[in-house]
Amino acid sequence: MGEKYKTLVIEQKNPNSRVFYLYLNNPKQRNALTRDFFSEFPKALHALDHNPDVSVIILTAVGDHFCSGIELSALNSTATDAPSGESLRRNILAMQDSITALERCRKPVIASIQGACIGGAIDIITACDIRYCSKDAFFSVKEVDLALAADLGSLQRLPSIVGFGNAMELALTARRFSGLEAKELGLVSRAFDSKDELHEGVLNIAQAIAAKSPLAVVGTKTVLLKSRDLTVDQGLDYVATMNSARLFSSDLTEAVAAHTQKRKPVYSKL
Repeated sequence: MGEKYKTLVIEQKNPNSRVFYLYLNNPKQRNALTRDFFSEFPKALHALDHNPDVSVIILTAVGDHFCSGIELSALNSTATDAPSGESLRRNILAMQDSITALERCRKPVIASIQGACIGGAIDIITACDIRYCSKDAFFSVKEVDLALAADLGSLQRLPSIVGFGNAMELALTARRFSGLEAKELGLVSRAFDSKDELHEGVLNIAQAIAAKSPLAVVGTKTVLLKSRDLTVDQGLDYVATMNSARLFSSDLTEAVAAHTQKRKPVYSKL
């Protein structure tokens, strides 16, 4: 993939697969988020988004834990290095933008979560498109215990995923909850029995998505994200406009031909 990163690893495990892995790579600190991470993460996502061989991205982590949140020294330096309140605000906005890069990425991003998923990690996974975990994973919206309001996206995205009341309770108590409870809340789509089953299951799901029309997959993600901020009528108008431009694509012709000929479709790369 070209560029090397201090805090991340990009891997294509099967050269014939359109599924790529993006690993958080700071295992000695339980994949805590450093200042380098916030500069590298959007660059890595941009590279994957613009690689025509990539259809689906699995976001996971090296080691036993997904992510223990923002590294405390990075949190402290973000505040102390800022000469003014306005400078600190710009730093926070830049960190927010790094996480929002997950939504800007046209390709679907699937979070595969094992072990700890704490604080800033919740910001990350709520910006992902689909989330899965192992049953031994554990979660916490931790910021209130550090005398902060979560400011990188959890408070904005979590309510639409788990419901306003559940999000309020989790954010105010900062309590730890299990992978099974995360499934009950709707934070994850499934909690697998083990890490091995998690990795195998997520790969199978990613491969199934990658086999579909990239244009349709990208369009579906775009419409769903856009529709969050629109009325139903506005959302319908948006998808009608988008599809009116895409219904003449070669992917649609190929899908119909493959169905008629009872074979697997072969779609164009984006």
